[in-house]
Parts: sequence; C-alpha cells; structure tokens
Amino acid sequence: MTLMGLLCSLALSTQFLLLFSSSLFTNCLSLNDSTTTHHHECHQHESNALLSFKQSFIISKYASYNPFSYPKTLSWIPTTDCCLWDGIECDELTGHVISIDLSSSQLYGSMDANSTLFSLVHLQSLDLSDNDFNHSQIPARIGHLSQLRHLNLSQVGETTLSGEVPTQISHLSNLLSLDLRIYIEQLDNPFINRLQLKESTLRSLIQNSTRLEQLCLDFVTISSSLPHTLTNLTSLQKLSFSQCELYGEFPIGIFSLANLTSLNFAENQNLQGTLPASIGNLTNLAYLNLEDNSFHGEIPRSLFGLENLVTLHLASNLFDGRLTLDMFLKLKMLNVLELSFNKLSLFSQNRDVNVTILPPIQTLGLGWCNLAGEVPTWIMNLTTLSFLDLSRNNLQGEIPYFFFRLEHLTVLDLSGNLLEGQIELDMLSKLQKLTILGLGGGNKLYFLEGKNTSNITFPSQIQSLILSSCNFVHFPNFIQHLQELTDLFISDNSIKTIPSWLWNKTTLQTLELSNNLLMGEISPFICNLQSLVYLDLSSNNLVGMIPSCLGSFSQSLQYLSLAGNKLTGNIPQTYVKGNALQLIDFSSNKLYGQLPRALVNCRMLEVLAVSHNHFNDSFPFWLGSLPKLKVVSLRDNEFHGAIMCPLKYTFPQLRIMDLSQNGFSMKLTSEIIMCFKSMIISNKRQLEFKDEINYSGNLFLDIDLSSFSMSNKGVVMDYLGGQYLHHMVAIDLSSNKIYGEIPDIMGSLNRLVVLNLSNNMFTGSIPSSFGKLSNLEVLDLSLNSLSGNIPQQLTGLTFLDFFNVSFNNLSGPIPENGQFLTFDDNSFEGNKDLCGIRLLKKCEDHPKLPLQKPDGDQDSESGSFFELYWMVILIGYGGGLVAGLALGNAFAIDVFRLLEKIF
Repeated sequence: MTLMGLLCSLALSTQFLLLFSSSLFTNCLSLNDSTTTHHHECHQHESNALLSFKQSFIISKYASYNPFSYPKTLSWIPTTDCCLWDGIECDELTGHVISIDLSSSQLYGSMDANSTLFSLVHLQSLDLSDNDFNHSQIPARIGHLSQLRHLNLSQVGETTLSGEVPTQISHLSNLLSLDLRIYIEQLDNPFINRLQLKESTLRSLIQNSTRLEQLCLDFVTISSSLPHTLTNLTSLQKLSFSQCELYGEFPIGIFSLANLTSLNFAENQNLQGTLPASIGNLTNLAYLNLEDNSFHGEIPRSLFGLENLVTLHLASNLFDGRLTLDMFLKLKMLNVLELSFNKLSLFSQNRDVNVTILPPIQTLGLGWCNLAGEVPTWIMNLTTLSFLDLSRNNLQGEIPYFFFRLEHLTVLDLSGNLLEGQIELDMLSKLQKLTILGLGGGNKLYFLEGKNTSNITFPSQIQSLILSSCNFVHFPNFIQHLQELTDLFISDNSIKTIPSWLWNKTTLQTLELSNNLLMGEISPFICNLQSLVYLDLSSNNLVGMIPSCLGSFSQSLQYLSLAGNKLTGNIPQTYVKGNALQLIDFSSNKLYGQLPRALVNCRMLEVLAVSHNHFNDSFPFWLGSLPKLKVVSLRDNEFHGAIMCPLKYTFPQLRIMDLSQNGFSMKLTSEIIMCFKSMIISNKRQLEFKDEINYSGNLFLDIDLSSFSMSNKGVVMDYLGGQYLHHMVAIDLSSNKIYGEIPDIMGSLNRLVVLNLSNNMFTGSIPSSFGKLSNLEVLDLSLNSLSGNIPQQLTGLTFLDFFNVSFNNLSGPIPENGQFLTFDDNSFEGNKDLCGIRLLKKCEDHPKLPLQKPDGDQDSESGSFFELYWMVILIGYGGGLVAGLALGNAFAIDVFRLLEKIF
C-alpha cells in the first residue's frame, strides 16, 4: 500500500490548523488594517443592510472549523457606528463600508439570492470563509459588487457552498484575489455537492480580471482543459487548482509567469505535459505541487536552481531520468521533497558531495522510487526529519541504527523492501513522536518483544501500524498498549488466534488480518469495533457462521472481506439503510441460501463477490438498482433460471459481470444484452481518460487484493494488478445452459475487454458485429454448437490476445491475417469443417472470404448510453504497475486433449 492513504487524516488535521491561522486566511486576501481611524460614521442604509444580513443567519459553534472562531456579528448593535463593528472597515473619507471580514464567525444559514449584502456596492474586500452556508449557491448578484478586489468564499467540511459558480463572477474585473477553495476531510464523500465552474465562466473570468494575483479553486469541479489564456495573467503570484478534474495538456506558458510564488495542480490525474527548462525563471517560487497527474519526461535541471523553493511535490506522475544528490544542494530552503511513484532513477551518491549541507528537509517521500542497495547513509544528516517514506523499493540489509536517533520522526515507512534482521521494541521506544510505523510487506524482519512489554516506553501515540510479513506466530502483545491505534495491518503472518483485548480497541478503523492461520469462529465481539472502515479476514481457516451483526453494526464500514475461509450458513440478512459498504467479498467459503434483498440498502456498493459457494437462488436482478455497482461475481454457485433486467434495474455502472459455472438457462436476448449498456463507449473522449480511482483518505484503497479471476472450463484466467482492472470490462457467462443465437447487438458493447460465452448451447453463427469490439483482448466461444464461418471482421481486433472457438460446428477457412496469425492451433480444433494453415486440413477447395462490412452501424444509438468512469475502490492501486492477463499456459495442449476425450 502507499503511504498517501495512511497519511490523509494526519495531513488534513495539520492542514486545518494551518488553514485557520490568521496568515492563511489572508493568503488570498490582502485586507487593510481595520483599526484605522474613521472620519465619517457609517451610512445608515449600509448599517441597515448589514443588520439585515446578520438576521438571515443563526450562530452555531459547529458552523466553523477554526478552533479560534467566534461570532463577530455579536458586536453588530444598531445603536453603534457600523464602522466600529467587528469585521467591518469603512473608507476614511466617505464612510462607505469597503471591507467585510466574517471568516470563522460561526454563521449558519443559506446564502440568500436577494441578500442586502449585495447592495454594498463600495465593497472592496469580502471574506465569508469557514462558515456553514448549508449547500446554498453563490448568488448571481455577486456580480453587482464591481469594486471587489478580494473575494474569499472558501469553506471547510461537508456543508459547503454548492451548485454552479454564477457567470456574473467574471464581471468582477477589479479582482486581485479569488478564493473558492473547499477543504474536506473525506474527499470522495458522495453526499458532498461540489461547486462547479463552467469552462466558459473560467475563460471570461481570466479575460476580464486581468489583474488577478491569486486564484484559488481547489476542489471546484471544472472538468475541462486549462485555458491557455491563463498565461496572460502576468501578475499571478498564487495559482491553485487542486482536484478540479482537469485534463489535457498543461499550458507550459504558466511556467514563465515570473511573479509566481505558489503553484498547485495536485490530484487532477488526467492533466499531462512536461516541465520545460523555463521553470527555472520562477525565482520566487516557494511551493510547487503537481502530485497525482500524468506529467512525464525528465525533471529539468533548472528547477534545482530555485533557491526559494520550500515544497517540491511531484509524486504519482510519470517522470523519468536520473537524479543525483548534488542536484539538491542549491535548494537551501527545501522543507518538503516528495518524489514517490515515478519512474526516476534516484540518488546515486557522488563521493565528493558534502552531505552535511543538505537542505533542512522535514518531509522526504521516496516510495516506489527504484532505490536499491543499503539504506542511504546521508539520511542521518537530516536531523530535522519528521516524515520518511522509503516504502516499495529494493533496499537490502539491516535497518540502520541511525533511524532510531531521528527523534523528530512522526512517520517511518520501510514496508515493501528486502530488509532483514531483528527489531527490538526498546529500539523503537526512542522514537517517542512516532504516529505511523510501516515495517511489513516483503521484509524479513523479526520482532523481539521481550517478556514484559508493559515496561517498555513504546510510542503510545502510534495510530497506524504496518506489520505484514513480519514472521509473527502470535498476536503481538505490545499492540495492547497502543491506546490511539486506528489502523492495524498484520497480514501474511502465522497468527492462529486473535486476543480478546483486540475487541476493546474501539478506535480501530482498519483491521487487516488476511493470509494468516486464524482458526475457530469469528467472535461476535468484533461488532464492538463500530468505527471500522476496513475489515479483511480473508485467506484464513475461520469456520462457523458470519456474525449477523456484520451487516448493520457500523455506519462507517466500507470494505468487508471474509473470502477464502470455511464459513458456513447464510450471509447476514440485515443491511441498514445509509450504510457505507463499497466492497463485500464472501467468495470461496461454504455459504448457502439466497442473497438477502436487504443488499439493496447498500447504495454505495461497488463490488459484490460471492463466487465459489453454494448459493441457490435466481438471478438477483434487483442488484441492478444499485447506482454505483461495478463488479458482480456469482461464479461457481447454484444460481438458476433466467437472467433478466427489468426496466428499473439497469446496472448503470456495471463493468464486470461473472455468472459462470451456474445453472442459468434461457435464450440470450437483445433485452438482456441491454442490461450491460454501461459497457458501451458513447463518445470518443472516454477513451482518452484514465479511469478514475476512488482515492479517499481511507487506508484500504491502496491494499492489493489477490488476483481477480474468471474461470473457463475449470481453468482459471487471472487478471492480476489493479491498474489492469482499471480498464477491465468483462462478461463471463460460461458453463451455463444458455441457448439460441448470440444477438448481433452484443457487438455494440465496445468497451468489452473479456467476453467468455464458452460451454453453453449457443447455435447459429458468430456475429460479424463482434468486429466492432475494438477493445477486446479475450474472446472464448468454445464448447458450443456454433456454425458457419469465422467472420473476417474479427481480424480487425488489434488487441485480441486470446481467441478460442474450439469444439463447435464451424466451417470454412480460418482468417490468415491480423491477430489470427498468433493464435495457437488449439484455438480451432474440434471443428471438423474448419480449414487453414493452422490445421491439418488445408483450404484448397475453399476460396477466401471477402472482407465484409459489419451489419448495420450502431454507433449512433450508443451515444445515448451512460458515460462511465469506473471509480475503483480498494482493488490494487499499486504504483503504476500494469500487469496483463496471466493466461500463461492456461489452455495448454494437455488440457485440450483431456477435454477432447471427455467430449
């Protein structure tokens, strides 16, 4: 797993404290001193307008996040001069109100479209940040405040401003700073209505407000490319567009805006481009954050000459090239260096580099950075270091002792390396500020607890602990003394029992105990852990029934996996409304009965896997009402009857449907195919995007599941690696009793990557419309009664990697071009009338078929189908590694010889 998930809550907590300091709230505002002596009293109509505005809100201490917030409007008394009210400033000469600062004033209520606030036409500065406007919209009348120079409507939490930013905001041609940022602890919360800014409004704003110095739009949905006219704002000092769903090429002209001090385009994912050498001209730049985008190419050497740079955050991109330690010596102010998740070759240390003059780095992120050999010794010179991530590299040898002298460390992640040796608890006791410790995952470490762990002053404030693959044979006793523990990862050990004291750790949000030797029943006391977000007990030896409370004990639980055990009985029948479950995996157990209809209450569910059990039920069409459901795996059970899709149950976001090895019996109709219409690309732009990753602050998002697999005649095809699953679209109906012809309309499912219809009773011909399945990589039609020719149109499937039509009644020549030249002979055997160079039977008497156009053109009708971005949670977000189909020799000759004997 990455460290990003682990640190989300910690980072946001720190951000909140910083956010509400006086300096930050004036970061996008430059207010004048409110203590200036006033020569004129406030105008009565302006005083009345302010009082009317005050009356439209109530005071609530929960409306502001700033711990130092207070209700400024309490000083607004009608009998006093409004120019003396808290948060109000008037012009010295005219007496008009020119500045309102109600930041963190505990205001609760809706922003009235006809508010008297907008009659204060002399306003030059307006700050309403950190109040609760109850999801109301920014009124269009904001455009009446034509004198505004500074506007701050930034919000915190889930009760933010929402709706579309009015076009009238672009009328504020005198603006110097605009801040509409949103700060939210759980960024993927589906109940948050984000602000939306149309590209046309953004362009108008840029065109009209040419004096802008600070433009802050973090977490405002823009969903467009960046206007190149941004480069015309030559006065820009701060530009912040984090998490705005931007895409396309980044305008490199921005790197020539010489006044920039802060540049933040983090977490747009589909924003791409290179860093030009001209970035070296930004001599005032102190903050650069391009995290989690698609930037590529080498990092220009000119960047390392920016002597004022304090934060350099380039993690989770596609940067490559070689960086050496001496390149960083000029960055004398550098405090944060984050390069994790790139393709860089890092830090081959020059012998003549003076490591005692390294920058004062406090945060160092080098996870997934191709580091090899022993842990770099120059790290010991970073005496102010508080955050160190060296995870997922190839570091070897023992953990150096100097780590335990870095007394300011709050985060230490060494997981996923090749480190070895012993870890003594008293060594860790020196790191008394430690809150996150990662030592597992690939390392060969041994913990020496000692006989009495209660006497060891272990860092009791640890919140997250990663101890996977640490050779534990019993549950570590020292964990009992960690009173603030929220996240525990202790998978891939040899633990047999869970101590009863664990069920008293009610602060736990993550409990990962997969791939151990756990025996016995799941304790019902597990449901004491009502704060759980992630629970994984998969791949153990657990028996008995699933505790009935697991469907309803926690409103926060999102990930529930009990796969790969020996559990029996029914699954929980109660799932409360409003639950947060996103993944349920009960596969590979001995469960039976029916799927509970109460699963329809899981409105956030994205993955449901119950394969390899004994469920006896009809097709659960009612799952089609779940708006986010993307993966359904019912493989290898006793489901039966017809597959149907009534009008209200349309599976709007379905990406993978595995119904193989059941007893479904029906004719495959066009109506059934339309159950899968989310597998149709309705416009070309969908192909240009990375699939979104549901990247919240929840730790489970970065944990790799075991392979997702689909079976074929008893041979399992594994689809390894989350990055492959991000584009996986699959239908597997194999090994059922489905009959009739394959409908032509199936060729319209042009997002399909895998289609397996093998081992059924299909008749008729292979639809030529399959030639439209341009993303198809696997097509298995074997073990049916198909007849006719192999359509020549299939030769146009350039991604087709596996093809099997064996044991049918096909005839005529096998196509001899395209991908068909790569397929094994076994792909065609068992068809006595097929001929071609790949078979013993040649085609002397069979003329080659001319290439025919597909029947009909269904592209026009596909435009009406749902656009799909698969926001995959949980499944293997792992550092940009893309693993293909692990087919290997799954269809080797001996398998087919065995099948030939059977059939």
